[in-house]
Amino acid sequence: MVKSIMNMQKRDILGLLLAAPLLAGCSRPPELVGIENPALPDESIAQLRRHKMFIATTRQASEVVGAFYSAERAPELGLASVVATVPPTHKVGALERPEKLPPDPRTEFSIIDPVVYASARSFAGEIDRELARRPPGRRRILLFVHGYNNTTSDAILRLAQFVEDTGYDGVPVLLAWASAARAPRYVYDMNSALIARSKLDDIAGLLAGTRAESVDIFAHSMGTLLTMEGLVDSQQRGTLGRRHMINTIILASPDIDIDLFRTQIAMLPPEIRSKIYLLVSRDDRALLASRRIAGGVPRVGAAHAAEFEGLGVTVIDLSRISDSSSGSHSKFAGSPEVVRLIGAGLNQPGGLRAGRTPALSDMLTAIPISVTGR
Repeated sequence: MVKSIMNMQKRDILGLLLAAPLLAGCSRPPELVGIENPALPDESIAQLRRHKMFIATTRQASEVVGAFYSAERAPELGLASVVATVPPTHKVGALERPEKLPPDPRTEFSIIDPVVYASARSFAGEIDRELARRPPGRRRILLFVHGYNNTTSDAILRLAQFVEDTGYDGVPVLLAWASAARAPRYVYDMNSALIARSKLDDIAGLLAGTRAESVDIFAHSMGTLLTMEGLVDSQQRGTLGRRHMINTIILASPDIDIDLFRTQIAMLPPEIRSKIYLLVSRDDRALLASRRIAGGVPRVGAAHAAEFEGLGVTVIDLSRISDSSSGSHSKFAGSPEVVRLIGAGLNQPGGLRAGRTPALSDMLTAIPISVTGR
């Protein structure tokens, strides 16, 4: 009996060690926040594109140059903003991240102008100024919740690339929770996501205090666990849907126990379920590793679309998409076809829930995905 338990423990440890390279990839590039290239000021570069992005975070501030926020958990919500620059040479689906400092803004993304806000009022006021730059009907917010194994720079850059490639014309807001950004610390990340869930209602209240007309939520990987738990918490508090601001909820590659997900969905009202879109892919290598760590329980993002019949959500199966520069776990951003499709859906009047326009139908016909309705 003891020998059997020891063998099981060895297999679990081996599984984690085998999973880590899949989830971590190569050595991590440097942190970028606030690091400019004095020889190449961004104002001097023609066709450089800029995206001002806001940050609500459960991370502690960091004094490390370029980091901005650390992997440590903070008791209070931090509020900030940055500007991400996109190089003129950028290609859709790619994330041209510098491997060394300072970045070259002619060919690489950079993150400049970090600002920390002392109060929710000043944070919301600055969001309102950005919203006022958009015409009525386009004053929207995208709340982006990053996934497992992300630094602050990782999350900002992915959001910047996503906004650029989708052409999202609202105001992007990043929910940056305290990921350790180290593949073996999967459990730390999961607990950090759960700790942050109570802040989702606080963020919702803050965004509701702005002049935004609607909010789209996009969550990736373990960030979908935080999002679903936050929605359930809000439902139990009686605040979910009260503000009538949520337009679309997209859960990309959800790293959620499939049985837990069914329980979460059952606790949400039909009007919220109808706004949920799952992006799944049965070849998601990171979620296959995650399943191994979780004791063999299937993850939502790698399940078959048929598993979600009758749950009131829409499933977009990306299993046959093979052109992602970011691997099988981030097809939402790494595949030019998919990121354009998401943009076409989010940017049409009424968002994805408005139904298929002729242009969107043409895109769906042209790429190898399947969509399962409610």
